Amino acid sequence: MSKNRRQRLGQHFLKSQNIAQKIVDSAQITPRDIILEIGTGPGILTPLLCGVAKSVTTIEADESLYSDAILHLSKIPNLEIMYGDGFDLDVDFTIFVSNLPYSESKRAIEWLAQKKFRQAVIMVQQEFAEKLLAKGRKMHAISVIANHCFDIEKILKVGKNNFAPPPKVDSVVLRLTPKMQITKTLIDSVEKLFSYRRKTISNIAKSFGKSIQSDKRLEELAPDEIIKIAKQL
Repeated sequence: MSKNRRQRLGQHFLKSQNIAQKIVDSAQITPRDIILEIGTGPGILTPLLCGVAKSVTTIEADESLYSDAILHLSKIPNLEIMYGDGFDLDVDFTIFVSNLPYSESKRAIEWLAQKKFRQAVIMVQQEFAEKLLAKGRKMHAISVIANHCFDIEKILKVGKNNFAPPPKVDSVVLRLTPKMQITKTLIDSVEKLFSYRRKTISNIAKSFGKSIQSDKRLEELAPDEIIKIAKQL
């Protein structure tokens, strides 16, 4: 894959070993943990994860990066390297660690919301991190899903110069601790609710053929309250 195509897809690879180590440390991995890494990239995190975990599965969707990983990492005894879309594969894990392409951040949150695991550490665009933590009028469907399903901690801000090629924005490392699992159907319902975000709850319910008496709008509700309405609809 060419450099320009990787940039279009949001693939900016971390080059700082120091930050890579901080990401792995923040995952609080024990020798009993089974790690899933989606997006092997050039493999900066993978050997560090293998050094502290029981086992690591790393999945790469780019054929050339997968071939490089096989060439350089396949001798690590507790590592399995897989090719494909990690979100379409069924792999057991206790901890998820990933430097995903920016374009996959929303998908990753929705996917993790449906999974059972102990902890996740992901690096996302700073703007996306702010969206996850947004409240009131700035809240989005993904904000509701994330805050209902996880406790979210900002671990580290990562400047754009720590990547090759450098992106236009800084990144943030987040730690997600699960609180609740939800279904894909419920995720879709929350997304649909936000397509009516300017209406009152009563009028949104009418659009679904339901009756809920409330003059409030979505921005006036807590994430758990919005989830409750999505379940009703």
